[in-house]
This record gives sequence, structure tokens and C-alpha cells, in this order.
Amino acid sequence: MGEQISMTVKGNMATALGAKLCRPNVVPAYPITPSTLFPEKMSEFIADGELDASMINVESEHSAMSACIGASATGARVVTASASQGVALMHEMLFIAAGMRLPIVMAVGNRALSAPINIWCDHQDTIASRDSGCLQFYAENNQEGLDLMINAFRIGEDHRVLLPVMVGIDAFVLTHTMEAVKVPAQEDVDDFLPPYKPKYGILDHREPATFGSFAPPEYYQEFKYEQTKAMEKSSEVIDEVFADYAERFGREYCKVSTFQCEDADIILLTMGSMSGTAREAIRKMRGDGKKVGLAKLTVYRPFPEAELREILSKAKAVAVVERNISPGSTGAIYAELAGAFINQKKKPLLKNFITGLGGRDILVETFREIYEKTLEVVKAGEVKEPMEWVAMNEEVMR
Repeated sequence: MGEQISMTVKGNMATALGAKLCRPNVVPAYPITPSTLFPEKMSEFIADGELDASMINVESEHSAMSACIGASATGARVVTASASQGVALMHEMLFIAAGMRLPIVMAVGNRALSAPINIWCDHQDTIASRDSGCLQFYAENNQEGLDLMINAFRIGEDHRVLLPVMVGIDAFVLTHTMEAVKVPAQEDVDDFLPPYKPKYGILDHREPATFGSFAPPEYYQEFKYEQTKAMEKSSEVIDEVFADYAERFGREYCKVSTFQCEDADIILLTMGSMSGTAREAIRKMRGDGKKVGLAKLTVYRPFPEAELREILSKAKAVAVVERNISPGSTGAIYAELAGAFINQKKKPLLKNFITGLGGRDILVETFREIYEKTLEVVKAGEVKEPMEWVAMNEEVMR
């Protein structure tokens, strides 16, 4: 094993370093705040001779994903980046990338969607693409952003999967914040991640083929079935790849990680950078004798139902804290978690909390408030209001 180099970098730089180590062949991209630094750094790596790849400057995010699809279909390893309205503009093409079984990797600086215009963090952009067929990983910090990018290529390119992968890092909280990371040696990443070998052939003028062709009702449903089974199979692949990465590089990842859950009456379920704040809040509350724990989602697609049921079933109540909202319903994670427990005999009370939208700070005090509100649910023995908004600006509400 080569020596891992310690660097202090912004989150976008961390994901760019991770991508560079994976030796992508093609990097189509259109800049958008807060992910612009990613294509900037990738273009620098190429210009400086550190990366042998083609940079494709396009006129929109829709075009960026279109170029990704074309390049990946030729057998190239492809990476891009986007955020917010850019991910929304890609929406049509994300379905095509997944349907054509192309393992494109995308670094996403998770940012709120307009209107009103907002450039700060929440998870609405990638959550809105949850049904596209892309795997979705979410980083708590810059180190996770780097590591998850490397894992994403190997998982997506596995012949049991062959699906696009999004790696989300929270806007500004991570994308523009300097943190220390350990960067693996190139030779070790080369050993971990072999060259991409497509399973179904490639676009080649010498051997003409059709990709993503027309499928009438007699065939379409079976294509969607196979795509869905690949997403389900990816759960096993993720476990295998995360385990191999831990053995090689010393950093452990799992679909759902826990903190102080063994004897917890109340468990906070979080995703992304808020998890670090939640962990600190739990340390403080544990000092006050409160039996509270944390479950952190790193993998949102495929949704880790089995792992969540095993971790959360022993708790009296679960507070699902989300940086997204599905208007007319609840947060997306809460709805899927409720579905995961619906046929279980033993299940905790579930309470949904919406907070941190548009970059609003999520503080230790926010998690204390969430804990107290969930404790009231435990005492009552029922959930009267499934969803509640917290840390609201009362002056704006007047």
C-alpha cells in the first residue's frame, strides 16, 4: 500500500480528487453554483497533464448528461457534476442513462431548487430524481465525499449493477468548506478499481449497434424489471465494495451507520452533513442522561430497508430529520421508512421533522428540540401529527 497524502481541501476539490484517481476518460460538464469548482479542477488536472481525459464544454446541464450518455455508450469511464436546477434540467436524461445501464458518476453539490432563488443547501434536487434509476450516496464530510466517489465508480461499473451513481455533498457546508482529507495513492486506487469493461458492447462505427432503442408494450416492462433488479442487487455489491475499501484504505462505510443506538429509546435518523451536528447533540444529551442515538443514511438508493428495520426496531421512537419536503405528503425518507415498517409486528413510533431547507443552519439546539418533541410522542404512545417543521423563522411567519 502506498502512503495516503493528507490535504486540506474544499468539498468540491475532494470529490474532484476522488474522480481524478479513478482515471475517467471523459468529463462533460456545465458549471453551476455550488459545484463549479469540480469541473474547474478536472479541467486543470487535464491541462496540467495529471489526467489523460477529454473535457467537453457544453451549453447546458441537459447537454452535459447527453454527452455523458454518448461517451459512456462508447465504453468510456465518465464523470460529471451538477446541482439544483442543473440536476433538474438533466432529469429527462437521467432516466435514459439508467435505462441504458450506463455507470456514469456524478458529484452533486446538494442545493435548494427555485423558486424563490436560493443557492444554499438542501436535498431537494437529488431527492426529486430518486425515481430515475440512479444510485444515491450522501457524504457527511469531505473525506466521505472523496471516498464515496471512488466507491461509486466500482459499484456502478459492476456487471451486476451497471447504473449511474450520484454522490451528494451539501452545498457550502461541504462544497466550499476546507477540511482535512487523506488521499489514497494512485497505484492503490488502480488496484482497487480496474479499467471499465462494458458488458453489453459499445457504440462503434466498425460494428454498428443500437442502444436505448424503441420498445413496445410487449418488451418495455421487462426492461424496467431488469433495471429494478439491478438496483436491488446493488445493495449486495455496495456491501462488498465498502468492505474491500475498508480493508485497503482503513475507512469503513456502510449503508446505515449508527452511534449510541444500542440502548437508545429515541433514535435520530439523518442524512448528509447534519449528521455530525446530530452526533455532537447526542453526546451532550447523553451527558444529561437522555437515551438517544443516531442512525445515519449514507446510501439512499437503493433504500436500505432491511438495515433500517434491524437498527430502528428496538427503539421506542424514531425522529426522521430531513432536508427535503414532498408537498402534499411528508419528507421522502419518512414516507419510505413508514413503508419499510408497515408489515412489521414490532415497530417504533415514527415522527418526521423538516428543517434546514434553503441552507438554514441545523444546530445542536435544533436536535435537542427534536428530541424533546419525540419524547412527547413516546409519552403519549401515539403520533397525532406525523410531520412537523422545526427551526422556523417566526418573524417571516407573521
